Amino acid sequence: MDIRINESSRVPKYKQIVDIIIEDIAKGKLKVRQKIPSINELSETWYLSRDTVEKAYKILKDQKIIVSVKGKGFYIAKTDLISKINVFFLINKPSSYKMMIYNSFVNTIGADGFVSLFIYHCEDTLFTRIIEKNLDAYDYYVIMPHFKDENMNHISVTESSLAAINKIPDGKLIIMDNNKLSLNKDYGTVYQSFEEDIYEALKEGVDKLQKYDKLIIIYPDKTVHPYPKRILHGFRKFCVEFDFDFEILSEIYEDMELQSKDLYVIIKEMDLVNLVRQVRKKELKLGQDIGIISYNDTPLKELLGITVISTDFKAMGETAAQMVINNTTEKIKNPFNYIERNSV
Repeated sequence: MDIRINESSRVPKYKQIVDIIIEDIAKGKLKVRQKIPSINELSETWYLSRDTVEKAYKILKDQKIIVSVKGKGFYIAKTDLISKINVFFLINKPSSYKMMIYNSFVNTIGADGFVSLFIYHCEDTLFTRIIEKNLDAYDYYVIMPHFKDENMNHISVTESSLAAINKIPDGKLIIMDNNKLSLNKDYGTVYQSFEEDIYEALKEGVDKLQKYDKLIIIYPDKTVHPYPKRILHGFRKFCVEFDFDFEILSEIYEDMELQSKDLYVIIKEMDLVNLVRQVRKKELKLGQDIGIISYNDTPLKELLGITVISTDFKAMGETAAQMVINNTTEKIKNPFNYIERNSV
């Protein structure tokens, strides 16, 4: 290989090595399964530090462009990703909603990109480790920051996760879903405004809600993947402003004291299942005796006629992908809708 390092360039030498190897693959000079020099061979032949070559090879391995075979050396693994945009996509949990965003993003990027999915389960230590391990390995970093404290409460960001995010280069970061971060960099965001969103959505359906005597929100606490407290703030604000009696519960209990003209705002899927089961068991009429509004829409809720308040997951993925495609860093609030069906 002809490693043409430009000593006067401000581009780091390890990045120049990566670019040269990618260019040689694109031009057909390097083929799949072709062996390339070892780290020691490359550093000795071209008078480069071993650390520089090692860093370059790590990036190429992370992008799956090269592979190392123990006892044999390094080989070209793939050539079909070279001309594509490589995207790092980090979500807090593998829920159906997050996967809807991911699938929408991937479909919008299409054949022009390769997207690697990572999950950190709201753990800031795992979040930080994943980002630091993959720094400089991708063209763009799409991240959904949601964390939990020692009491299993939701927090938008931690000190260590913020430090990790700030290591991502300017213009290469897109924050999704949660925008309560103070970043000293140029970045794009497609976000939900959790307090404002639930307030405005319930306000849109207030005429139908007036037939209910009490509004009850089921806000899970002590959960592995906690929800933003701002959802509760928006719910309280709505109830106070429109003079609704209201209550906050942490779950749907077995043998709930169901009373006619109560409306439930449900966040977790299992709570929705448990409530509908009890409504049917007690032969109450959904949308007449008991009202239900579920948080976040799914095809199954549409099929069952469950009223929802929900962000547009498809739009979130598409918007983030368009930022990557167009290389822009906009700040965009994602659409949030009240979708009325038969359960209110």
